Amino acid sequence: MSGSVKEYDIIPPAIITAGVYYFTTDSGVNYEVRFGRRQDNILHATIVFGVTNDEYEGEEYTVTNKGELYRVMTTIVKVVKMFMAEHQKMVCYEFTGIAKEDEDEEKTTSRINLYKRYLPRIFDRSWAFNFKGNTILVTRAK
Repeated sequence: MSGSVKEYDIIPPAIITAGVYYFTTDSGVNYEVRFGRRQDNILHATIVFGVTNDEYEGEEYTVTNKGELYRVMTTIVKVVKMFMAEHQKMVCYEFTGIAKEDEDEEKTTSRINLYKRYLPRIFDRSWAFNFKGNTILVTRAK
């Protein structure tokens, strides 16, 4: 993971509060990064990202086989930082690493391990990481 990996061009939401960002990889794979607010706490956002191309219906992670993983993750880091800059009052971000078909849901997924590697690029020491199974809660340290 080199710090020189350049992110893809990002299309931010037309309305800041919409919380949906888009980007397209060099191979034409379209991504959506969505920040969902919790009903019980609007300062808690669940971050969901995946491919929107019709040919990948239900297989949003096939892009990892196209050699674009590092640029995709670098772009997601940038998107989260953009969202954080626009929503400075947020106190919690949630990432979930859904198991692939060949993975045991009871064990830490490869996606969670990947997210763990990128969290320090997004969050500084004023945030705390809480790992629970295949969910990571990142909360503002008190």
